[in-house]
Amino acid sequence: MRRNSATGGKLRHVIRFAMAAALLLTVSTGLTACGVFSGGERQYPDTAGRSGPSNPAPEAGDRETIFGEGGLNIFGGGGSGNDTGGGIGVNSYLWRASLDTLSFMPLASADPFGGVIITDWYQDPKAQGERFKVTTYILDKRLRADGVKVAVFRQKKDEDGGWVDTPVDQATATQIENAILVRARELRMRSVENQNN
Repeated sequence: MRRNSATGGKLRHVIRFAMAAALLLTVSTGLTACGVFSGGERQYPDTAGRSGPSNPAPEAGDRETIFGEGGLNIFGGGGSGNDTGGGIGVNSYLWRASLDTLSFMPLASADPFGGVIITDWYQDPKAQGERFKVTTYILDKRLRADGVKVAVFRQKKDEDGGWVDTPVDQATATQIENAILVRARELRMRSVENQNN
């Protein structure tokens, strides 16, 4: 019996070695095929004077995309002058301010094109027996006071240890909305200062 376990251990070692060698051979073959190990320069066809999809480097202003003149602008830039703060579906200052304000809570879902942020249940260590969940809606592409709406949900533990929905004071949602707006204004001011410098 002892001899079989020793043979099995050697067999496993040989199989692992063979698998590692096969992997190394596959990787080196792939890199060689890509030209990584071949010295020398690659020659590409001259694209001067060409236009259309076969030209990978068109002249400035000649490139057309399905996303329009400016292309797909997800992270800002460009500057159309309408103060949307970026190319996502909602105002990027409100979006980032909402994420910053709710950063202490675990995030369950975030949709920057629909403008919805949903947190997971959060239980403050100082307030055992109750937990909160927040849903934030960003309603506008402009930085406006009515461009953000917050819904707060609260649950308390009952005698059986289960969670029961309880009402939340509307002032709580308003305080979170105000904190988001203050943070969004700070981000906007910082952006304007950086553009002026």
